[in-house]
Amino acid sequence: MSGTRTPGSGARVNDARTPPSEAGTDRMAGTAEESSGAGETSISGATSESGTASGAAKTSMSGTASGVGAASGAGAASISGAASASVRVRPAGYVLVKAGPRGRFLLHRRASVAAAALAVLLAAVCVAYLCVGESFVAPGEVVKVILGQPSSAELVVGTLRLPRLVVGLLVGAAFGVAGALIQTVARNPLASPDIIGISQGASALTVGAMTFGITSYTVLPYLSVIGGVAAAALVYVFAWRGGLHATRFVLIGIGFAVALRSVTTLFLTKGDYLVAQQAQIWMTGSLNGRGWSEAAPIGWTLLVLLPAVAWAARAQRTVSMDDDTATGLGVRLGRVRLGLVALGVVLASVATGTAGPVDFVALLAPQIARRMTRTAQIPLLSSALLGAVIVVLGDLLARRLFSPTELPVGVLTAAVGAPYLIWLIIRGHRSRSGGTA
Repeated sequence: MSGTRTPGSGARVNDARTPPSEAGTDRMAGTAEESSGAGETSISGATSESGTASGAAKTSMSGTASGVGAASGAGAASISGAASASVRVRPAGYVLVKAGPRGRFLLHRRASVAAAALAVLLAAVCVAYLCVGESFVAPGEVVKVILGQPSSAELVVGTLRLPRLVVGLLVGAAFGVAGALIQTVARNPLASPDIIGISQGASALTVGAMTFGITSYTVLPYLSVIGGVAAAALVYVFAWRGGLHATRFVLIGIGFAVALRSVTTLFLTKGDYLVAQQAQIWMTGSLNGRGWSEAAPIGWTLLVLLPAVAWAARAQRTVSMDDDTATGLGVRLGRVRLGLVALGVVLASVATGTAGPVDFVALLAPQIARRMTRTAQIPLLSSALLGAVIVVLGDLLARRLFSPTELPVGVLTAAVGAPYLIWLIIRGHRSRSGGTA
């Protein structure tokens, strides 16, 4: 504004750009010199217009403030409504389970049904395992022996068959969880301990110890753990190039598996004939002659590692995401992956030291369990149950198919797992060809 002119008068209010001192001097001079009503009218008019303008400004400011307040209130209400709505929304396929006054967790419906079905199937297979043999035992007598009641089948069931069954259950569960963890980290269904060299490392050190006269099953499982961890460390170091690439991890693991298998063969040729024959049977994976002394080390190991397995079930979810998303959420992928791999290696090595390298159990169990549950990540509980079913059922068939000749359980699992491995490779090749085309 250059000035304010009152209607009907030629008088002008001083320019707003005039310095305050000059404006005050001019206003005082004008008041002293002018005594006409027009001058007074112009000054009073300017004053009234300025008052009206200030009032309008105040009104607009108050209106704006109230509008902002209303908008902020509406925004707060919408945010609170969205928050309350997000709390009530549940993921598809999950059910909310309440455990106590404060404990609540989400449970996948299909995974729960699959785990329950596998548990029932495993119970049925265990009863059949204890009933069927050179002499058939009635299921009622089997239940009595399991419950600790007096029974005429105590010798056959409780002394001969039950310890071997327990070893099979523990070995199968360990292989199933180990395969699930390693496949989760590598993001490749081919990354099982018996393919990427972990079982071969455990076998090489164990057979070497047997060649030099160490045949106690209380010592061999721990040597197997050392061999498996050493092999896994070599594969991990050679596969690491600023990150863990799945294809490189599997290929380097296969290379180490071939090399370690040749070392095992060298030990077999240099050892005693009887020791070499015993080691050869052990290398195929067998539960023959296993008892409570072999079940104790792997049982205590699984019990000690149970909290770590519970942590792994939760950490699986973050590793299943892509690297950018997981890193953005603050997950230290390197440490989590290393922890999962270390846990899987220990489980696979202990199982290998107990029953030998039972091939393809760690490959079959996780993939079948995932197809049954249709979850985002491989379910550890279903993998453990399915691994136990595969080992126990395979050993039952190995004992009875060619009776009185008993086959090692590894022969049956390899007969089933090898075609499945071929199918996985063909399926992966077709999917890549289709994506390229």
